[in-house]
This record gives sequence, C-alpha cells and structure tokens, in this order.
Amino acid sequence: MKSSIMDDPKKKEITKKRHFSFRINIFFFVTFLLFSVLIVRLAILQFVQAKDLKAAENTNTNQTNKIAPIRGNIYDSTKSPLAYTIPVQSLFFRIEPGQDKDANIDLAKRIKSEVFDKFAKPNTVSPTAEEIVLAMDLGYDINKKPVKDPSYYSVPRRIKADLSNAEIAYLLEHRDEYKGLEVTEESIRTYEVEDDKTTIATQLVGYTNAFSTETAKKIYKDNPNSEEYLSNENVGFDGIERMYQDELRGKNGSKKYPVNAAMKIIGRAEVTAPIKGNNLYLSINKDVQKATEKMLHDHIQYLRSPSNANDAYLKYGVKASSGFAVAMEVDTGRVITMANYPDYDANAWTGGMATATYKEIETYIQNGTITTAKAKYPDAKENAKHPSSIVFMGSTIKPLSVLIGLKEKLFTAGQTYYDTGTFTFGRDGNSAISNSDKHAYGSLNASSAIEVSSNTYMSAMVGIPFWNKFGRENAKVTAKWAEYLAKFGMGVQTGSGLPGEYAGSNDFIKNAEKDSYQSAMVYASWGQNEKTTTLQLAQYTATLASRGKRMKPQFVEEIRDYQGNLVKTIEPEVLDDSSKEFTQADWNTIIHGMKSGAQGIDELPFNVARKTGTSTQDVAGGRVENAVLIAFAPVENPKLAVAVVVPEGGFGRYGASPIAAKIFEAYDAAYGGVLTKLGGGKRPW
Repeated sequence: MKSSIMDDPKKKEITKKRHFSFRINIFFFVTFLLFSVLIVRLAILQFVQAKDLKAAENTNTNQTNKIAPIRGNIYDSTKSPLAYTIPVQSLFFRIEPGQDKDANIDLAKRIKSEVFDKFAKPNTVSPTAEEIVLAMDLGYDINKKPVKDPSYYSVPRRIKADLSNAEIAYLLEHRDEYKGLEVTEESIRTYEVEDDKTTIATQLVGYTNAFSTETAKKIYKDNPNSEEYLSNENVGFDGIERMYQDELRGKNGSKKYPVNAAMKIIGRAEVTAPIKGNNLYLSINKDVQKATEKMLHDHIQYLRSPSNANDAYLKYGVKASSGFAVAMEVDTGRVITMANYPDYDANAWTGGMATATYKEIETYIQNGTITTAKAKYPDAKENAKHPSSIVFMGSTIKPLSVLIGLKEKLFTAGQTYYDTGTFTFGRDGNSAISNSDKHAYGSLNASSAIEVSSNTYMSAMVGIPFWNKFGRENAKVTAKWAEYLAKFGMGVQTGSGLPGEYAGSNDFIKNAEKDSYQSAMVYASWGQNEKTTTLQLAQYTATLASRGKRMKPQFVEEIRDYQGNLVKTIEPEVLDDSSKEFTQADWNTIIHGMKSGAQGIDELPFNVARKTGTSTQDVAGGRVENAVLIAFAPVENPKLAVAVVVPEGGFGRYGASPIAAKIFEAYDAAYGGVLTKLGGGKRPW
C-alpha cells in the first residue's frame, strides 16, 4: 500500500514551519498594532491634553471663603435712620516676619505723627501711639512690657477705620516706607448723631463688636446660627442690635475657586452674593426721644445747681447725676421713648473702642432702664456712695397697695383713717414709721391717702391687715404680695426680650426672714421693699391705666427686607389680664387718688393721672432720696404711660415730674395732639 502524505516526515516538518511562521506574523502584527495605538495615545496626551492634565494633576480641591452679609438698618417709627452700615477705607496691620519690637513701636509712632496728626478728618479722634501698639496685637505695649498673647499672626489687625482721603493718598504713596500696613475697604456700623452731637436712643439700639472676642463667643454660644458668623465681622453686643441679631445679619455669600496642592488659585472664582440683612422699624419716635434725652440732661443740670442747696425741697436733689425715662403706649405696648442719662456715642465702637474711652463710659454703657447703670464717679469708693438705676418703688406703689387692700376687703373705699403723721408697730410697739417731714394729714380715705401719699395709711390699712390675713409669721404672706406685684410686672421680667433685663427684686421676702414678716409688709406697703427698673415701672403704669391688662413692651413695629418688602409685623401682646379681678369701683377709687402734686404736669392741656415718690435708699455714703414718678394720660381715655427715675433726685414732685411733663408734651406734638383730643380738654376729674 502507498504511504499517505501525512506520513511523510519531511512534508510534516514543512507544514509545521508554515503554521509557526503564520502565528509569528500574526503576533508581530498585533504587537505592532498595539504599539501604534499606544504611541498615538501618548502623542495625544503629550501634545493635546498635556496642559489640562497637568492642571488636573495639581488640583486638590475647591477652596471656599464665606462672604459676610451687609447688616440691615435700624429706623425709628418715622423711618429716620438710627443705625446703618456704610463702606469705608480702613488701615490694617499685618505682622511681618523678623520685624523686631523697636521697629514695630517706631512704626506706631510714625503712623501717629506722620499720618494721623497731619491728614485725619477734622474733629475726629485718632488713636494714640500707645493705642496703635496695642491694636497691633504684638504681645507687648509701647514700653515693651508684655500684655496678652498675640492673636493669629496671619490675621490683619485694624488700626483705624474710616480713613480720610488724605490719609489714604499718603499711605498709598509711601507704602514702601510702612511695612505691614495695608488699606482695605470694609463695612462699618454707623449710629446716627445729630449736628449738635446729640445721640439717639444709644443704650436701646445697642452696639456691635467683633465676633472674634471672647465676650461674643459667650453671648452666642447657644445660638446655632453663630456657626455661620465670620471671626472678623461685627455682631450685636447689646440692645436691639443683639436682640435682633439674626434678622439684621442676613445670610453669608461665598467665593469658591479651584486651588492646587500649593493652595494657589488656578481658575476663576464662583461667587454667590450674600443676602443683606433685614431692616427694623422701631416704635421709638425720634422727636420724642430727643426731647426726653434733652430734658433729662437739662433738668439734672438744674437740680445740681448750687443755688438749690438752700431750697427746702430742691436741696435733696443737688447730687443727682443720672436719670432714666420710659414712655409706653397703654393700648399697644409700643415703647415711644427709652432714654438714659448720661449716654454716649456708640460710634466709639467703630474699629474697636480705645481702652481709655471704655473706662470713661463703662458705668453707663448698659441700658439703665432695664438693668444696673450709674454716672461716672472718680473711684470705687466714691462710686459706692451713690445708688444705681435700680431703686425702690417708693410711693409709686401706693395705688396698687390700695387696690390690693380693696380687693382683699381689708377696708372700704369710704372708710376713714386718722393720720397723725406717725405709725408704731411691732411686738412692743417700738418700731415706728412716719410720713415725709412727719406731716399729719388727719382724716383720710382710700383716694385721698394716695393723693397726699400717706405712709401711715398704707402701713395701718394695708401692711398690717394683709400680714394678719395671710399667715403673719409665714412665707405665705410674702408669696401672696409677690403674686399681686407680678400681675402688674414687678418682681418678674417685663417680657420685652431685651438682653440683660433685670427682674427687679422683692426685698420684702429676704427682709421678712431676716427681720420679721410684719415689718417687711409694713415697708412693702409703701414701696420701701421692692426694687424695680424704669421699664417695669412704665409697664406697671400702663397696666393701671388699662385697668389690668399687662402689655408686652414692643420696640419693633415692622421688619422689612432690604428691598422694602414686609417680612413681619409685630402685633400687640397681652401678657396678663387681671381686669376682672378688681371691680370698676376699685379702679375708679385708685385713679381718682392719682393727683399728687407734680411740677409741670398741671400745666398740660389734658388731665394726667400721676403718683410721685421718694425712694429712700441706704448707700455707703449714707441715706439718699431717689425721685420717682409714674403717670398716664389722658385720664378719660389713657393712651400714654410714663415712668421716670432720677437717682438722688430728691422728691419725685420736683426731681422727676418736670421730665414726665416734657415727654407728654413732646408725644402730643409728635402725634398731632392726640392726648389733647382724647382727653377732651382740661376739666375736673
């Protein structure tokens, strides 16, 4: 049989070689193809995409910076600006590496002498060289003595805000000579000051200061919105500025831009504009506020006149140095004026207040109508000799004392009491109180006792019977008295919402435990055991005027956005209504008795219910008399309630009443004679 070709070894070898060659060729072809693709791809990367890929390689993230919003404005009820934000050019200092103490101190001195002294705006106060060194935040003062440790070195320090054009031009022209200085635009808070340097409602409006301070951190530690605040922005520190911080502030903007690993910007920024804060329209009337502040100043200067030292009544007010007044609408709770004397220019906070300035005004920066404040005295020893703005109610409590007595049926409106001028009490009858100058008023009823301000009537007809009825030596008696006071706003906060508001103090509670419940109630019945703020007195007065409705004090009428659109209207709010707890006859009785002698008030063209008082208080320098007064008008249809406190002002008739009269007059003028119209003219009542 013939052999198959497959059995031929030579032919088998040839076939194998052919197959091998074919596979080798395929392999080289595929390899060539892959290398060709790779080379093309590398060429594209190298010559087409290299620039973009290089940037992408170095880009780590997007850097985002927050942009603080522009703060909203504050206006009075007539839409006059009280606080607003304006752009200014400010001088900042940034610590230069390697710069020694002598160079920094020399720089501060040169800024003062070469720039501020020569080119500052007229009638402005520039920082001293000492203050400039402290503002530089270097860790030492101008004498190279250590002070507080410096803040972050990278943070610019503001040296002076609101530079003049001449200061800016000189600094820019000589920039190489002043290492570490830079002029930067920023927004600053500005507070309205009249041409005659008159400020307007300074303590009520409040002020702003840097959020980076420790004080700010404490103020806003529980405010979740504070996470958005920037360390270099200003936030509200007191008053309306703080109370409405979140409304006024607005919302952050942002600037987002790509950065490489070296944190260098490598592309355009994406900017989201901040939203400006809302504007507030207050209930404060600028004209009434100005008139009140002027009258406080003028009348206290009058009281201090040396010529009054020999006057039988005015001599008690010659040491008066501060005063406080609040006017509040009876039906709405709108506060029309809230005035402090002395006050100050809140623009002093711009750029950070100088230490010397702060020390000068620190005793009256706070709002004395709601918390403790007093005039400036030379030293701590002298300061202790004078009362603060928180004083005893004095005789202003007597309408309420009589009202309580009538409600508890301790006496009747027509029941008489013979006032001999003194009243004794106590277990052995060894304790005694007396009327002013020990005056004996003879036969009195409930209304006339209020009118003549009889201490003995209140003690005999209210204090002792109330003590007898509610437990004598038992805390129930003081608790019941406190309960009545709270219905009219004493011993509790007014509900105003103002930061730092003091609730007053019911001293009769601790005095009852320390001395006796009987003596505590005797003194409480005529106002020598309850301390109040001026705002509390105003709310109390308005509650008497409305016959039992305690209104929440309102300071803001409207909130509008920066485009003028209405965001919110603040409506009147009744906090407590005890009108039904007392009969109309009882209300008539006490209001009929509110006819105390009051200078200036009787000259007004409408009837005014009022109660003057002399709040006696012991201080380190002895016993002092504080002038207090409450009043509302018109009697026939009450619209405005006023409270005035003049520490060391003597008798309320002379020390406080003329101020209240001016407030009523200013309100009537500002609102088109509304008090005169509502009262229907002056007539017997």
